[in-house]
Amino acid sequence: MLQPVIKKMGLSLLCFPLLVVGCVGTETSSTANEPTSQTQIEQKTSGVTAKAPDELRDRLQVIAQTAQGRVGIRATVLETGESVALNGEQRFPMQSVYKFPIAMAVLAQVDQGKLQLNQKVRVEASDVVPNSQVIDKKSIQKEFTLAELLQVMIVKSDSTACDILLRLIGGPAIATQYLESLGINNIVIANTEQEIQQQEAKIQYLNYATPDAAVSLLQMLQAGKGLSKSSQALLLQWMKETTTGPQRIRGLLPKDTVVAHKTGTSRTVAGVTAATNDVGLVTLPNGHHLAIAVFVADAKADQATREGVIAKATHAIWDQWSQ
Repeated sequence: MLQPVIKKMGLSLLCFPLLVVGCVGTETSSTANEPTSQTQIEQKTSGVTAKAPDELRDRLQVIAQTAQGRVGIRATVLETGESVALNGEQRFPMQSVYKFPIAMAVLAQVDQGKLQLNQKVRVEASDVVPNSQVIDKKSIQKEFTLAELLQVMIVKSDSTACDILLRLIGGPAIATQYLESLGINNIVIANTEQEIQQQEAKIQYLNYATPDAAVSLLQMLQAGKGLSKSSQALLLQWMKETTTGPQRIRGLLPKDTVVAHKTGTSRTVAGVTAATNDVGLVTLPNGHHLAIAVFVADAKADQATREGVIAKATHAIWDQWSQ
């Protein structure tokens, strides 16, 4: 049932939608719709992106080898431009990481007045995606607000909520077009969760991101590009409340570290796992923000090892730039 889950995640959401709806028209930045490339963002943060020490890159290489697969990493300290990458330009299947850009696309339509956070949506039998974490067959014919759907999609990674939201904005292609309008050209949303689950082995690779592009989108979110201030605040709060993947980006960081993130995971078939991912914003001890994306693809290692790759890579980067 959704109601207990919503209560656990905070009663403050019950009044937030009305407040947000009243101000979305005035808070959007005048530059929100201007395409911004990764290079432009880096130039704005520091003029020139500082390269990571060779020792850090070598350390990430060693960590990545334990996955027995393909690993992509990109991390950038937003305030200084210090950055490190490993296969940052390669494409990786996102799985549920794609719910983060989908949420941005939905909230952008809220900002434009096309959707309302407090509008109610009825769940139909055709909406329900197998193995959904919150909105399942027991939810058929029940109504949820748009804000509730967004919240459980991000916090609990609910697949039914994701597909309902994709339908409301006009389909996966509309989400990709929104990203392209921001200058993000290497994140593609091509299918619904229902479609991916039905033909995962083939379709999941059509819904891809590069680590470089994922970090660029995280930079835009932190900078308030493409969303109003209220929508930005909501999404960041939900990403901080994410319950999935506690052993990934969060795994080896101090317990009080603020992390806003979204994970993605595929099934394991014949001993190979196509996707074990986590992307997010980490607040460093000095108040700076680390945008990080780690994708582990086509890996033969077990889950603990794959998640350990993400945790160890994050910790190595944290050690480098947390001073």
